[in-house]
Amino acid sequence: MDHAAVLALYDRDMREGARPESSDARVERTGGVVRHIGGDGGWSGVLWSDLDAVGADAAIAAQIAYFTGLGHEFEWKLHGHDGPADLGQRLTAAGFTADPEETLMIGETSDQLVDVAPPEGVRIVPVADRAGVELMVEANEKAFGRDGSWLRNLLLARLADDPDALVALLAMAGDVPVSSARMELIPGVRFAGLWGGGTVEGWRGRGVYRALIAHRARIAAERGYRYLQVDASSQSRPILERLGFAAVSTTTPYVYAR
Repeated sequence: MDHAAVLALYDRDMREGARPESSDARVERTGGVVRHIGGDGGWSGVLWSDLDAVGADAAIAAQIAYFTGLGHEFEWKLHGHDGPADLGQRLTAAGFTADPEETLMIGETSDQLVDVAPPEGVRIVPVADRAGVELMVEANEKAFGRDGSWLRNLLLARLADDPDALVALLAMAGDVPVSSARMELIPGVRFAGLWGGGTVEGWRGRGVYRALIAHRARIAAERGYRYLQVDASSQSRPILERLGFAAVSTTTPYVYAR
């Protein structure tokens, strides 16, 4: 895989060419940025930018004015290859707070088409209704230790608006959810986005995460997606590297909450 070429393709497909995440959201391209304005309870932020040292501060100020005028908390999703080189410092100086950095990792879908079963006693099931969503939120909250209301809202909206663009999965041990994961399948692009993948403590290190990746890869291949993309935490990066995913950049959410 040509890392530079795939990263450029990713920027075009998933950032500069981003689509709204729901029917009541919109994407705007203005002032050297691509921004997403979420609908009711949806995500708002800057997805892509093409800035230089001369115009960066003015562009940042313009986005702050725009989103605060809407009454939205928003996020500037900064990638390590974005310019200017000190854009993160400029965002911090403007009042943004950086969340932990993650690694943008991309792999060939075909490399993940292996027969990997979950551990004994665990089965992977699709989520297609409110009951499944609640189990998915339960697993997510136990895995990550934070409120999952945002996930509930996201899943319910996606399942109602465009269920074909979302694959939501649960790993169940009997009647207990022990992991969850989702995949976003945007029509017309070459990347399937892998998200979530949080496993409850006590079930980690037993192959659940790996099985969920393989399960999603099979679906992505059936739908014609060449690449799999993950914003990987420090915990998941080593697993993904062993599976052949390449680290092509970093991504850091800068949050403006005033």
